Amino acid sequence: MAKIGAWLKPYSWEFVTAQNALLCQARGAFHGPTSERHSAARELWGRQHPVPISLEDAVQLCRQCHRLAPFCFYNGNTFAGIIRDVIQGLGLPPDQSYVVRSLAGHIVAGVSTGEEERAFLEFCNSLET
Repeated sequence: MAKIGAWLKPYSWEFVTAQNALLCQARGAFHGPTSERHSAARELWGRQHPVPISLEDAVQLCRQCHRLAPFCFYNGNTFAGIIRDVIQGLGLPPDQSYVVRSLAGHIVAGVSTGEEERAFLEFCNSLET
């Protein structure tokens, strides 16, 4: 059974918004909410980010919010960065941490292969419950 935790609890919607603003500023892009999907993503995140879930489900929540595109730019970078930060905090050996962060980032961005998704699921299942 996969380890359950409140992986995303420290990352409030205000934090998510601030991260996106920093990414936009660093790249000279406009930071702002999208009119269509911002509210839906904020509500989804608000309901689910503090709840104890599996690491795999935390990745999927980040992916869902990325797909909703709540901001004008850098949605994928915003949510992938959050899940990579979560994984960085697991205290894994550096080589393993790099690989797992990369896998999770690809899943969130929607560019992962089936092999990468299976490898990430194997990792999640290897975590102690």
